[in-house]
Formats: sequence, C-alpha cells, structure tokens
Amino acid sequence: MYTLITVLLFIACILLILIVLVQNSKGGGLASNFQSSNQIMGVRKTTDFLEKATWFLAGALLILCIGGTAFISRENKAGGSQSAIKDQIDKAVDPNQVPSFPAPADAKTAAPATKASPDSAK
Repeated sequence: MYTLITVLLFIACILLILIVLVQNSKGGGLASNFQSSNQIMGVRKTTDFLEKATWFLAGALLILCIGGTAFISRENKAGGSQSAIKDQIDKAVDPNQVPSFPAPADAKTAAPATKASPDSAK
C-alpha cells in the first residue's frame, strides 16, 4: 500500500509541476495561446480549469503525504530495537570516556605523578 501511495505522490507532483509551468503568472499562460473566437473552451474557462486543477493536485498531494505516513513500515527487527539510528546510538562509544592506560612496570622509568612546576611556586 505504501508503494502505491508513493507512486501516486510522484504522479501528482509531476502533474502539478506541469500545470504550474503552463500557467503564466500574469494571467496569460495556456489561455493566451488561443486567440480565435470559435474555440471550445473560452479563455476564462481555461484559466479556471488550470486554477482548479492546481488546487485539486495540491490538496491531493497534501492528503497523500498525510495518508502515506499511516502505511510506513514500523516493524521491529529480531533484536527488538526500534530503528537503525537507535542501534547506532546504542553502539556508539562515549567520546568523553577517559581511556585507562596500564601502569608502568618499572618505577625508575616512570615519571612522577605530581611534580610542581617552577611557575606554580610564585
């Protein structure tokens, strides 16, 4: 069902793009190409049709987008987690975690842990 809604969304988008491109922002557009008086649809009827088709397709796009969210697959994986992003967050290493280094084996080569610097004595 989700695939059907997605296909209908793409069709509505393409038709909406074509209808908007046919229209002229100053009121001409497709209606300005018909100059004869014996045409089937009048100039006013052509612009009315294009305007109604634009509103219809915009409404269909809105309804299909909202309706499509109801059919998005929300299946849980075998691990029981909710999403792949949540899996990555759970498996991420904390960057603030301080690594533990092994203690030096030889006390002579080890640097003293606390040594006062000459600047701190002032």
